[in-house]
Amino acid sequence: MNSLIENYDVVVVGAGHAGCEAALASARLGMETIMFTVSVDSIALMPCNPNIGGSSKGHLVREIDALGGEMGKNIDKTFIQSKMLNVSKGPAVHSLRAQADKQNYSKTMREVLEHTDHLTVRQAEVTELLAGDGAIRGVKTFSGASYMAKAVILCTGTYLKARCIYGDVSSYTGPNGLQAANYLTDSLKKLGVEMFRFKTGTPARIDGRSIDYSQMEEQFGDEKVVPFSFSTDPEDVQIEQVSCWLTYTNEKTHEIIKENLDRSPLFSGMIEGTGPRYCPSIEDKVVKFADKNRHQVFIEPEGLYTTEMYVGGMSSSLPEDVQQAMYRSVKGLENAKIVRNAYAIEYDCINPRQLNPTLEFKNIKGLFSGGQFNGSSGYEEAAAQGLVAGINAALKIKGREMMVLDRSESYIGVLIDDLVTKENHEPYRMMTSRAEYRLLLRQDNADLRLRKKGFEAGLIGQTEYDRLVLKEEQIEAEIKRAEHRNIGASREVQELLESYGSTPLKTGTTLAELIRRPELSYELLAPVDPERPQLPRDVAEQVNINIKYDGYIRRQLKQVEQFKKLESKKIPEEIDYDTVGGLRIEAKQKLKLYRPVSIGQASRISGVSPADISVLLVYLEQYRYHKR
Repeated sequence: MNSLIENYDVVVVGAGHAGCEAALASARLGMETIMFTVSVDSIALMPCNPNIGGSSKGHLVREIDALGGEMGKNIDKTFIQSKMLNVSKGPAVHSLRAQADKQNYSKTMREVLEHTDHLTVRQAEVTELLAGDGAIRGVKTFSGASYMAKAVILCTGTYLKARCIYGDVSSYTGPNGLQAANYLTDSLKKLGVEMFRFKTGTPARIDGRSIDYSQMEEQFGDEKVVPFSFSTDPEDVQIEQVSCWLTYTNEKTHEIIKENLDRSPLFSGMIEGTGPRYCPSIEDKVVKFADKNRHQVFIEPEGLYTTEMYVGGMSSSLPEDVQQAMYRSVKGLENAKIVRNAYAIEYDCINPRQLNPTLEFKNIKGLFSGGQFNGSSGYEEAAAQGLVAGINAALKIKGREMMVLDRSESYIGVLIDDLVTKENHEPYRMMTSRAEYRLLLRQDNADLRLRKKGFEAGLIGQTEYDRLVLKEEQIEAEIKRAEHRNIGASREVQELLESYGSTPLKTGTTLAELIRRPELSYELLAPVDPERPQLPRDVAEQVNINIKYDGYIRRQLKQVEQFKKLESKKIPEEIDYDTVGGLRIEAKQKLKLYRPVSIGQASRISGVSPADISVLLVYLEQYRYHKR
């Protein structure tokens, strides 16, 4: 019997994107932390797409960075192409996306982890949770060694009882053929944790030398790269970038898929897990969108170290022979050589409604959870949850109030609230449409929204915080100046307006009023504003957005005020919903199940109506009165 026992403050199980952020946050906040992984070579592994960011996900990475996380810094060091998406639309949906050098991303993150004080990295499989009296005590590994801890953070990703499938080939491994974790599920079930079985998938990787790029549309990166991290000097990321390529499936591709649907484990019933609706396999797309005769296919490099190319948009679990025929039917891939087959992966995860908004389990104190294990999908969603779980584990041990981000201040708040409050029957993916206050929650102002919280938690240093305060002062002062700066109807002004197709001035106006014109901006008006101070690019950007969208921003701030009122009405933990007269039966059942922490959270639970909320508000008034 293995009698090895070690003591730590925090144990992190898993070293994917959630595990890395959780371990770094905990260790940087002074906690003696140990992070377990089934393989140290899989730290910060990108088992699927070779990119970070993208629509709405770019917002998450910027928020992670604003709070003191690592993902943004790491992709800034290791990207090979960068692009700001949706630039033709309003600033609320602008999102940064970067192609990563997969191997370099993983290696660089590992270097950071291995050089962080208070952090130990350990290759071992955690098979059991040690708990008693409704609290976590530590973990046990496959070898029988025990690691006692004040908090444990589960970031197991897609490894729990993982099964990779294509055609009738099925192997019990994690992604990329790595070892699965087959024992922890049973330990969780013994502790009363409710589990789900989810599925995700990945496309084939193709040898770049076998691709005919001349038949595809070349996709370039931005000329002027914007970094993800607010700490990265923009000059450091102006590198020579590699290209991606765009092609399309066609009717022949769809014919091959339709003829072989009976051989797809997705349709034959061989796969039990629920897949992500917003990242469907190519089989799913062909069946569900039968009217479409083509789908986009992005050919993306896996890194500078390899000729492997990722076939974005064509994930599949079809048999090997069908995969080859299907890929080769696509323009430019006629002679494609597959390096790795596409596959679907099934894995165990939890029902996230068992968590508080702090990501601590409601019924097991000190046990936290983050990432795909919480029923989400995507590297960015995982990293965001890992960071919050790591911060809160450390704050709890220190006896400080834990951090809860709400829907009005961050995409991370929307993500976590959706997971713990709504019924999730498929892997959850972040989208801009899920955020009600998206005009306020832009990727460009993540530091202004969250840097202070990162500073208060202890992950942002004084220098970074002072820089933020200066930025705030500069923005405020320049907006004030623009509101009072008079621009006369001089010939120079009229000529400038004419050059942008803007109505000429009859009388003088303010600089701010001109900025509000759709065809003009703060930057374009520089020639007629000689008194303008020299400001950093990011400050000028904030001045422009705040003036241009002032009316909309004010309206959204009013909505946030109402939202905050409901969020501030806390519901006591001990409340017995069966004693609340006037609540409908469904509402009682849902409220007992979810145990919301506030009226705001209760109002977002499906099955709880506005009438139920009114009843609850009256009951809480009486409850507090009798408690006095």
